[in-house]
Amino acid sequence: MLPVIYSDKFLDHKTGRFHPERPERLTAIVDAIAAAPWASQIEWQLPTPVETRSLMPLLQQVHSQRYVELIQGIALEGGGSLDADTPVSPHSYDVALLAVSAWLDGVDRVLTTNDPAFVLARPPGHHAERNTGMGFCLFSNAAIAAYYALEQPGIERVAILDWDVHHGNGTQEIVENHPQIAYCSLHQSPCYPGTGKANEQGKYNNVLNLPLPPGSTVAVYQPLFSQSVMPFFSNFQPDLLIVSAGYDANATDPLAEMALQPPDYGLFTEYCLQLTRRVVFGLEGGYDLNALAQSVVETIGRCLV
Repeated sequence: MLPVIYSDKFLDHKTGRFHPERPERLTAIVDAIAAAPWASQIEWQLPTPVETRSLMPLLQQVHSQRYVELIQGIALEGGGSLDADTPVSPHSYDVALLAVSAWLDGVDRVLTTNDPAFVLARPPGHHAERNTGMGFCLFSNAAIAAYYALEQPGIERVAILDWDVHHGNGTQEIVENHPQIAYCSLHQSPCYPGTGKANEQGKYNNVLNLPLPPGSTVAVYQPLFSQSVMPFFSNFQPDLLIVSAGYDANATDPLAEMALQPPDYGLFTEYCLQLTRRVVFGLEGGYDLNALAQSVVETIGRCLV
């Protein structure tokens, strides 16, 4: 059985009729998982209710109190926007907190079973910096999950792999000065948000950015996984791997210009599982509904082998 942590409440983060980061992203994935031949091997798990967790101390390790209160305030006032791309609806604050809780549940589950889990939540998080959200992201889910994991017994080092087509500027900003967290991103360059230079290595040589040109196929990605990503993480020896699993490097995605196909994400998943079975996969981007859903199916299918 593989746990998929999901709630219909994640659909209550409303972004507007034509926004690419829309609730249908999740329903497309849910439908694709239900139609998969291994659907009976999925354990659907509801995220822990926010009111039963002590989230604020953890959240404020990663984000400023002022920023957290800003998101809450915009939601309470009926909604608004952080920038042209990042809407906050009346329920967005509560949904974003529940998404954080789901990522923490992913950590808990993986550390309990020593097997992977998939967190099917929104809004995404890897563009959210300490003091501001952007790029559809409100709270930095992967970074928060990494901080949380380090509070658990026996966890000394946490790795974050970000295969979203966009660089996770928020994740990097939050973790690059933390000696117990390593961050690696493969991303299109040039592309939004314009960060993630190859010469950025972090305070403790704990950052590896791998910018890729538009049009890159799996033939470009695969050598980087084998020759750069895997040695970087193997040398770090993480006790847990968190994957910012964005699926917007697919050839049909409307927000980027890469040339991956859904099965390629199965290959990426295999690399992760070669490193460790302790992997939390958490959804980031991916905006072509069919390619997104099929890519998640590829990821989960490889975890069940």
